[in-house]
Amino acid sequence: MKGKQQECLGVIGGMGPQATQLFLQGVINKTDATCDQQHIPMIILNHTTIPDRTRAILSGKEAELMEILLKDAKMLEQSGCTAIAIPCNTSHCFVDKIQKQIGIPIIHMVRETVNHLARAKPGLNKLAILATDGTIQAGVYQRECEDKGIRAYIPSPAKQALLMEIIYREIKQGKPGSLASFLEVEQEIKREGCEAAILACTELSCFARQYPLTGFYVDAMDVLIDKTVQLYGKEKAK
Repeated sequence: MKGKQQECLGVIGGMGPQATQLFLQGVINKTDATCDQQHIPMIILNHTTIPDRTRAILSGKEAELMEILLKDAKMLEQSGCTAIAIPCNTSHCFVDKIQKQIGIPIIHMVRETVNHLARAKPGLNKLAILATDGTIQAGVYQRECEDKGIRAYIPSPAKQALLMEIIYREIKQGKPGSLASFLEVEQEIKREGCEAAILACTELSCFARQYPLTGFYVDAMDVLIDKTVQLYGKEKAK
């Protein structure tokens, strides 16, 4: 895409608003720019009224959600966007279907994250997926891991409940999130032999900005940010 005129990124955001802000700031921080005009032009659709993704998946109302996301994607395409980013992990269970119906690329956050881990950690055997119930139910990360020969570990029901508490009752309500609860999850996944873990929910990406985590964790939001900047040829020289 380098060298094209009037390139513009479309962002389907609002899932949740903090995550969208985090994505935007991350792209700005990673962009090689010395003035306003060198940053990536964006159309940001902060669509906060999109139905809850986990609730839609668990209740079998995926078709309605899919249509809303497709409509948003088509609107961004018609507005002149040359690619789309969606800073929401759970919504990626619809991305392949949406991609078939539009003519511009959607940066696949889930696929890119698993691909990144496969390259960064050769021989990785067992990987924990820390995500919403909807993402887990949809199996989007499990499928990508299987394609790479990596075993995906899902936290036990009790620990998954702790993650949902952090995501829905803390981060989404503007609270920092319980580090003690998160560390309980960490103890389990390490005890079960996981060699790494994906922060596979953008609320957990927000959590990681409150509590710096070790290299054991890979944040899907960070991968999406990096891939976005690379796609537009704006990455800083290393």
